Amino acid sequence: MEVEEEKEAFPSNNDCLAEAKCDGQILKEINSEPTESFDVQNSLPEGKKEFVAPAVGMEFESYDDAYNYYNCYAKEAGFRVRVKNSWFKRNSREKYGAVLCCSSQGFKRIKDVNRLRKETRTGCPAMIRMRVVDSKRWRVLEVTHEHNHLLGAKIYKSVKKMGSGARSKLQSSSDAEVRTNKLYRALVIDAGGNGTLNCNATGGRKFSDHPHQLNLRKGDSQAIYNYLCRLQLTNPNFFYLMDFTDEGCLRNVFWVDSRCRASCGYFGDVIYVDNTCMSNKYETPLVALVGVNHHGQTVLLGCGLLAGETAESYTWLFKAWLTCVSGQYPQTIITDRCKALQTAIAEVFPKSNHRFSLSLIMKRVPEKLGGLRNYDAIRKTFVKAVFETLKVIEFEAAWGFMIQHFGVTDHEWLRSLYEDRARWAPVYLKDTFFAGLSASRPGENLSPFFDKYVHKQTPLKEFLDKYELALQKKHKEETLADIESRNSSPELRTRCSFELQLSKLYTREIFKRFQFEVEEMYSCFSTTQLHVDGPIIIFLVKERVLAEGNGREIRDYEVLYNRSASEVRCICSCFNFYGYLCRHALCVLNFNGVEEVPSKYILSRWKKDYKRFYVPDQGSYNVDSIDHMQWFNQLYRSALQVVEQGAISLDHYKVALQAFEDSLNRVHVVEEKQD
Repeated sequence: MEVEEEKEAFPSNNDCLAEAKCDGQILKEINSEPTESFDVQNSLPEGKKEFVAPAVGMEFESYDDAYNYYNCYAKEAGFRVRVKNSWFKRNSREKYGAVLCCSSQGFKRIKDVNRLRKETRTGCPAMIRMRVVDSKRWRVLEVTHEHNHLLGAKIYKSVKKMGSGARSKLQSSSDAEVRTNKLYRALVIDAGGNGTLNCNATGGRKFSDHPHQLNLRKGDSQAIYNYLCRLQLTNPNFFYLMDFTDEGCLRNVFWVDSRCRASCGYFGDVIYVDNTCMSNKYETPLVALVGVNHHGQTVLLGCGLLAGETAESYTWLFKAWLTCVSGQYPQTIITDRCKALQTAIAEVFPKSNHRFSLSLIMKRVPEKLGGLRNYDAIRKTFVKAVFETLKVIEFEAAWGFMIQHFGVTDHEWLRSLYEDRARWAPVYLKDTFFAGLSASRPGENLSPFFDKYVHKQTPLKEFLDKYELALQKKHKEETLADIESRNSSPELRTRCSFELQLSKLYTREIFKRFQFEVEEMYSCFSTTQLHVDGPIIIFLVKERVLAEGNGREIRDYEVLYNRSASEVRCICSCFNFYGYLCRHALCVLNFNGVEEVPSKYILSRWKKDYKRFYVPDQGSYNVDSIDHMQWFNQLYRSALQVVEQGAISLDHYKVALQAFEDSLNRVHVVEEKQD
């Protein structure tokens, strides 16, 4: 049902309360420059400000919030607002759509032409069209900014000339006034394009000046806003949040695009928090949340711009990500050694395994130990203690020898490293799943996700451009790997049944890694029983490994085998570190006549068809659920699976497109029945 309304908007302070929202979270205030003051009584600015214009994709909690926002914007721009159309549901009379327009829209009716009131209608096209979406919020669907008449600045004066009755409404309560101020600042960016109170608008970024707000150059705030609005328009499942101080200064920003958001569902079990830009004081204060996909490639799971390396900022970032993924905790989180990160993760992810990046620790060895006497000898001993010990007692002995022999008992970095050893030393982490992000072998390292795209002096605006280039490259690499895995069969190098079995299941890259373990079975020359305890047998596997100077040495590996439970566990813990069985475990299976790798050791996340058959564990198929956002997320993931499969070939594309059209028609039938 459509209703035409001829109501000019002229609300009081109480009416002008709207909090712009994105994906369910409040977009609080962005303040202006300190040279501009604010008239609290009338909610009017006393300096030049630019009120953020409406844009397609903006969302509001209610119709009143959307109406009051557009009215405040109109007051600042110099025109009045009228409700042109409203749509209501037939049975409930609940409003679900509306068009707000400039009061000069249309023309007077013929019967009103002769009235004494001056003609103000000019057929102005300025308007916004909005309606309720599945999330029960009001979304702006269409915007026209252009006016065909002059815009005035007299609206504020007309407010001040109101009668005492109307004026009393404007001054109803101090709480309403404060909340109204927050509404105004929620959508204001100063005319210089800066969203912080004290940021140097022309100079570089100074990290120590404003530890509790995002330090931005002139124009950065507008660039962030424009960028996020554009992504929200072009990405149907795009998610972003902005965090502000009580004074209205932009503090933290988080966003994740639709494809990366889908990756959170697939590959959010292990996360690496890449804070390279923060810890090295880059121009762009970036933090990237990174996972690893079914090809062993790093994938982006979310991005943040933070005010500083504080527990508060990291806590906000992790809570934002947790909201985005509907509360799914990662199994393991890998970070730099940072007290702020440690505090934030303990608060937000108490059930997750928090581990320190061994790769980052090894990179700091030259910096931290390079000035010591006998550095080369110390480094070799350090590497041997970290990578070559298989038992805790061996690590403790090797570390103690290093400390005593080289006289570094009082070295602060080594002391603190030893205190944290249970979070980074491989010998302590054998029960933690890393999905290949552990870097538990010499020479392995985790490169920054945006390496080669962001350097220390890269400005924020330039990063926003490079961000999409980096993601396009990553998505292309994943697509090509998908096609190669589906359309080609890997070359077999042995007659081992394990190799043949997993060549049909694993993606090409993961199979190559597993294939290397199969080939290295031939370097294991002895498998003997050490101990028997009922169904559990401990085997000793001897392997010839490369030693210093290209020599060979024999190393012993203990492997637990339980035939009744189909369980095999090696002391090297390759399965937990990398997600597939090692050569030692394969030797024990082969020794016991097992011809296939047990299914529990073939992770779905490494399979070629993982995305096709992935079902998120969220109760998404519960028809009694009332969580509309959960419905949307599951529908989007399912649709994305069809899109990815439909892009394989022209035939796939035609089938997928027809399936979408058929599904949409069936949904329309349901909608018509409800009406």
